[in-house]
Amino acid sequence: MNFIIDNFEKIKAIVNNNKINIIAVSKSFQHDHIKPLIDYGHTHFGENKVQEATNKWLNIKNQIPEINLHLIGRLQSNKAKEAIKLFDYIHSLDSLKLASLLAKFEQSLNLKRKYFIQVNIGAEKQKNGIQIEQVDEFYYYCKKTLQLNIVGLMAIPPLGKDISKYFKLLMEFNQSLGLSELSMGMSSDFREALKYETTFVRIGSAIFGNRS
Repeated sequence: MNFIIDNFEKIKAIVNNNKINIIAVSKSFQHDHIKPLIDYGHTHFGENKVQEATNKWLNIKNQIPEINLHLIGRLQSNKAKEAIKLFDYIHSLDSLKLASLLAKFEQSLNLKRKYFIQVNIGAEKQKNGIQIEQVDEFYYYCKKTLQLNIVGLMAIPPLGKDISKYFKLLMEFNQSLGLSELSMGMSSDFREALKYETTFVRIGSAIFGNRS
């Protein structure tokens, strides 16, 4: 068995829940490296950059429409239109300006996408995301005024801290908004995220190996 498939099956066994989606984070890996997992039938893949993802995935998605592509990195405003064209899910909705642009391009392109609001759960200056006290207002503006399909919240907890506290907090925010999806948990901490009702885990190195 290919080592990537072997790694994927190990992750799948730990997750052990058909309602939890494993996003295989393929950023910086070339097509030949990720092809075994595509051929295996996996359908959720994550990328950080719009241009890299377009070069890598456009033809593949045309050939295999079942693939769901997730943008998990920061989305710059000047890439919003291209992102709408390519990605099925955007996990990094983090500003009013970006939300307004996405709504505008959805309308002009006649496309609807699924969005996670990125929350700056640890109030870290170096991280993007909506501040905790602004999440409710931002959600309702995106949902009601802009008519964006907000499916859940996303966050990356602070390094070196009690991550369970932050996962629990994000879960409670998600529940208070009545959202059905939750994006949290990466290669290093997804086991902990599984305890707090995550529905999308973002796994890169634990599947594909270390990046060069």
